[in-house]
Amino acid sequence: MARRFVVEADGGSRGNPGPAGYGAVVLDAETGEPLAEVAEYLGTATNNVAEYKGLIAGLRAAYALDPEAEVRVRMDSKLVIEQMSGRWKIKHPDMRPLAAEAKAIMPPGQLAYEWIPREKNKHADRLANEAMDAGKRGEQWQPKVPPGGTLAAGAPEAAAPTDDALAEPAATGAPAVGWGSADLGTPATFVLLRHGETPLTPEKRFSGSGGTDPGLSDVGRHQAERVAAALAARGTIQAIVTSPLRRCRETADAVARRLGLDVRVEEGLRETDFGAWEGLTFAEVKERHPDDLEAWLASSKVAPTGGGESFAAVTRRVALSRDKLIARYTGRTVLLVTHVTPIKTLVRLALGAPPETLFRMELSAASLSAVAYYADGNASLRLLNETAHLR
Repeated sequence: MARRFVVEADGGSRGNPGPAGYGAVVLDAETGEPLAEVAEYLGTATNNVAEYKGLIAGLRAAYALDPEAEVRVRMDSKLVIEQMSGRWKIKHPDMRPLAAEAKAIMPPGQLAYEWIPREKNKHADRLANEAMDAGKRGEQWQPKVPPGGTLAAGAPEAAAPTDDALAEPAATGAPAVGWGSADLGTPATFVLLRHGETPLTPEKRFSGSGGTDPGLSDVGRHQAERVAAALAARGTIQAIVTSPLRRCRETADAVARRLGLDVRVEEGLRETDFGAWEGLTFAEVKERHPDDLEAWLASSKVAPTGGGESFAAVTRRVALSRDKLIARYTGRTVLLVTHVTPIKTLVRLALGAPPETLFRMELSAASLSAVAYYADGNASLRLLNETAHLR
């Protein structure tokens, strides 16, 4: 029989929007024993965003304990429960990606949603307040329940605030990993491989997901074989996930042959759609679309000419895939074969860096980077733009 969990989650904002945080607890449905606690200070956000973030964290914690478990979610947010149950439409555009993120974590057949009054949601309520209090002090919230463990005695109950939106996906937590934090177990580690060269790469032409979908050049195929040999020698890769674009699939296939692994395709790892700029050099875009280019360089919310994709839109897409893959590959080392923008986006989100960071990183063809994601939501950058295997 499948294990049965109860996830109780809550979120609040002291100001709406204002300093915000969430909390969630996973309980054994038979005994009521707390199996895992998660909480996080979000910075400035709204109640609704914090509530959805609490739901996402609670589901991820339950999935990490047992991906086959049957889960009943209990929250005092009527909005979240009714929207996730499908009875209410999700009208706010900033809630839709959060709801989609939550839905991607576990199969719907394993989930049930139940509204409970606020007084019956005190555990998650307390965790959300603890996270906000810790954030106010400039500290990281620490769990009192180890994964699969028992609640420490003496945890105080607290009152919570409670309701809207955040366009920018959060980095995965406070930056305290590696600086005296508790042992959080084996992280999910994403080894980020940029595909090998295509005929467009040495000419530095815009090559996204809206163009001709070029394959690898002879140089690119050689690079793919070199990185495959290097990864085989390390012996750490346990799974391979790739962008759907041809240059990534060809690179991933070269590694998969050497490692004896299957390749999973993840749509969210595709490159930015550069619209009318596809196939052009930077100088050509500057000559033909100077105002559009200037606006694009000044704001992550501006899309390229001709219906391309803004970096803000790419960030939301990549963050959703990130969280889905973290849930799927908890505690494992996974090779993600993708492109410049998704890799830079994962790195900058891990560091909590601003959008303009995208223009301040160099990523060579067939280079390796790595980010580790811990059980409390923190991330740690471990490698950036390694190319020793190509020399």
